[in-house]
Amino acid sequence: MKLQYVKPATVWTEALPIGNGRLGGMVYGGVERETISLNEDTLWSGYPRDWNNPSAREALPEIRELASQGRYMEADQLGRKMMGPYTESYLPLGDLCLRFDHGGVFHSYRRTLDIANAVQRTEYRIGEVTYTRECFASSPDQMIALRLTSSAACSLDFHAYLESPLRYTVKTEEDMYAMSGFAPERVEPSYVSSDRPIRYGDPEHTAAMAFDGRLAVAETDGRVTMDAAGIHVLDASEAVIYFTAATSFNGFDQIPGHRDGGDHPAAAAAAIAAGTMKAACSQSWTELRDRHVNDYRSLFDRVSLRLGETLAAGDMDTEERIERFGARDPGMVELLFHYGRYLLISSSRPGTQAANLQGIWNASTRPPWSSNWTLNINAQMNYWPAEVCNLAECHQPLLELIRSLSVNGAETAAVHYGTRGWTVHHNTDIWAHTAPVGNYGDGDPSWALWQMGGIWLTQHLWEHYAYSGDEAYLRSFAYPLMKEASLFALDWLIENDAGHLLTSPSTSPEHKFRTSEGLAAVSEGATMDISLIWELFTNCMEAADILGVDEEFREEWSSKRERLLPLQVGRYGQLQEWSHDSEDEDVFHRHTSHLVGVYPGRQLSAEDSPDLFAAAQTSLERRGEESTGWSLGWRVALWGRFGDGNRALRLLTNMLRLVRDGDSERYDHGGVYASLLGAHPPFQIDGNFAAAAGIAEMLLQSHRPLLMLLQSHRPLLMLLPALPDAWPEGEVRGLRARGGFEVGIRWKNGRLTEAQIMSRLGNVCSVSIGNGHGNGIAVYQGDTSIPVQVSAKGVFSFETEQGLTYRLVTDPAGAPRA
Repeated sequence: MKLQYVKPATVWTEALPIGNGRLGGMVYGGVERETISLNEDTLWSGYPRDWNNPSAREALPEIRELASQGRYMEADQLGRKMMGPYTESYLPLGDLCLRFDHGGVFHSYRRTLDIANAVQRTEYRIGEVTYTRECFASSPDQMIALRLTSSAACSLDFHAYLESPLRYTVKTEEDMYAMSGFAPERVEPSYVSSDRPIRYGDPEHTAAMAFDGRLAVAETDGRVTMDAAGIHVLDASEAVIYFTAATSFNGFDQIPGHRDGGDHPAAAAAAIAAGTMKAACSQSWTELRDRHVNDYRSLFDRVSLRLGETLAAGDMDTEERIERFGARDPGMVELLFHYGRYLLISSSRPGTQAANLQGIWNASTRPPWSSNWTLNINAQMNYWPAEVCNLAECHQPLLELIRSLSVNGAETAAVHYGTRGWTVHHNTDIWAHTAPVGNYGDGDPSWALWQMGGIWLTQHLWEHYAYSGDEAYLRSFAYPLMKEASLFALDWLIENDAGHLLTSPSTSPEHKFRTSEGLAAVSEGATMDISLIWELFTNCMEAADILGVDEEFREEWSSKRERLLPLQVGRYGQLQEWSHDSEDEDVFHRHTSHLVGVYPGRQLSAEDSPDLFAAAQTSLERRGEESTGWSLGWRVALWGRFGDGNRALRLLTNMLRLVRDGDSERYDHGGVYASLLGAHPPFQIDGNFAAAAGIAEMLLQSHRPLLMLLQSHRPLLMLLPALPDAWPEGEVRGLRARGGFEVGIRWKNGRLTEAQIMSRLGNVCSVSIGNGHGNGIAVYQGDTSIPVQVSAKGVFSFETEQGLTYRLVTDPAGAPRA
């Protein structure tokens, strides 16, 4: 399971990512000069500030009146008075540079990323001497390790040093080469024109983040010297280098820079980096590598996937493979799926920051969209594969970010809107920014004026429970945050003349509608708002039932949910994006926000809301099959929910097309770079995560409750709900389903042959078989046949015991039939 190339990377998007959740590296695989672009996930510009805008509350009654009168252009303009400042930016730490004395004439080159073990390797020959480098980022030991070897004695000569695009100094200290510096106090977004977009404070008194990076040679048979220019290793055949780093970040609500009294923040960061390095240097390369591989594989090995025979030769260059085969090669789709899992493990671990727009990998001081967390789709999309792909631990950083946002979001809700609860808008950063961005009016209301960020994020709190069944987590962590978000929703809803509850002002993120006067964004009751609030109220009701609490609130959620503005079908048979049936600014728009009730939500289904479900499918058809990389990933999952595997595979085909670095920013033609990283373009990692989640959604679904079928909240496991014709035979193992199940599936000739279901909680298991399969099943636990109940709708249900695995076999002699 490898990405492999026959030449070094020449640009950042061709380099190969490694990461341990906190430290990230992009490895170029150069010959005469090697570069590893470095990141540390807490290294951001700025510090906590007051971003709330009291003018928002003053403007609220008037903007609501304008929207109710259909004066949408005026509402747009007034909405600019409700904005706050832009977020801060995620920053690069710098580069680990290696300069070799053997020159740049080489042959027999190979560069690989082994995603089964999370180890990058570069190998080439100069003359008859073979040079190899192995590199990994260790989570257990919180460092990056690099081993260099040559096949001939005394032929390895190199010079290693650190540099940064931020302000920094270097020195030698205790057998370490140290780089220390500090971040800017302000970085303007890349789309803002400014004469001074990056602003630093005084180095001794700045409130901004300090950082420290350490480099040391842990093992070598050569001569080592060190000076301000770096570490010099001569006449060696082997050398092992370790890198560690730390920042002065100490919480979303704490100033990371200069503070009166105590140690200087730079000293604190240096002490952490140096301490980690000393611990690493006390261990051998083999010990560190083995611990890293074992730790990584404890997560990665949980899931396997086989979709058919690969079309590419085993040694084919990955860039060539993308161009020649794309998604026509089942092995390429398998690689894309596992790569998404690799990237999530590598960019999001317990105790780290959540994966941002670029995961943890960024080389620019003014990265695209500040490399922040964009909450109207992208941050949520990053974590769609976490639960279903058996990486629940990797979900934790996002859950912790939600808790931080709830603290600051409570003040924003009160100051901006005079409501209870908490809210967050389009963007956030490491300081848990919660106000609408837009620089107090410079932004566009189509993306800045959107109050649903917190409400959408609560889906992740609920999903973590739905898969795990962890009632203690639900009671102490998730439910209180969900309930507080619901208080904002209850206060935010207003009643229209027909007695329905709707939101105002309301936008459908980043998309506008046409009016007689021009394009507008602000109106009332956008479909996305209504669907997200429906999901929140539904999840809160179920949580209250499970916990046996808040009966009065449950009744209020239920009554308010029933009064929500009904979703509507428009003139083209489409699910309306807005409460009024307006023409789209762009019928092919990248956002499909009004379909959130199909995926990742559960509001709409063919069984419970057939007309609206069909209208939603019409909306998706109208959007087309061309878009940005991340949008294509979302559409894969949507077509999976619609049960159309062939259509989903066509979208994967469009995702698996090569985008060259330097291609201009586009919103209608995404894909992947040579490194298989998602291309908007530019680079956004959410497309990789969405692809993994979408592929899983084609094979297993568990979002539909059996409430309508069997008067039960328990989920229905749908096996092979959207299997494409191009995958007639295959197997998946280790996917997770809601209700506490782990699922393996085998199929042949496009039909299920066997499934393995492990019950983690001992719940009743209810199963339906997709792809037109109408045969019965038999269920065994070991050699014991388990009784199966069959509903009129073809749902097979059986009792389970916690910790036991059950085998489902289709069409056996005498098996129950639907």
